[in-house]
Amino acid sequence: QVQLVESGGGLVQAGGSLRLSCAASGRTFSYYNIGWFRQAPGKEREFVATISRSRSMTDYTASVKGRFTISRDNAKNMVTLQMNSLKPEDTAVYYCAADDGSWSSSPSAYDYWGQGTQVTVSS
Repeated sequence: QVQLVESGGGLVQAGGSLRLSCAASGRTFSYYNIGWFRQAPGKEREFVATISRSRSMTDYTASVKGRFTISRDNAKNMVTLQMNSLKPEDTAVYYCAADDGSWSSSPSAYDYWGQGTQVTVSS
């Protein structure tokens, strides 16, 4: 298994930037697809971005394309989500998750989850 710890959340004004990090320990990090998900109050957890385990292919939910960038450094056991041009609707708890199966954007496909980090974007 793999253990995940998110960091980098905080309060930022609309239009600002944050960089979230997901640090992993345990099984070889490169074995896992890594996803970022978020959950706002009263809403279900939703997909944000993912990066594959094999060729670092990326995918994003439509609302963050062009603003967010996911990347991974397997040597450092780290995945980063760079978030630019933040909007109030980006406010949520952001979770890093690992999947040892097929690459997917579905939360249900991910086996391991971090504790989450709060991102709050003020208008």
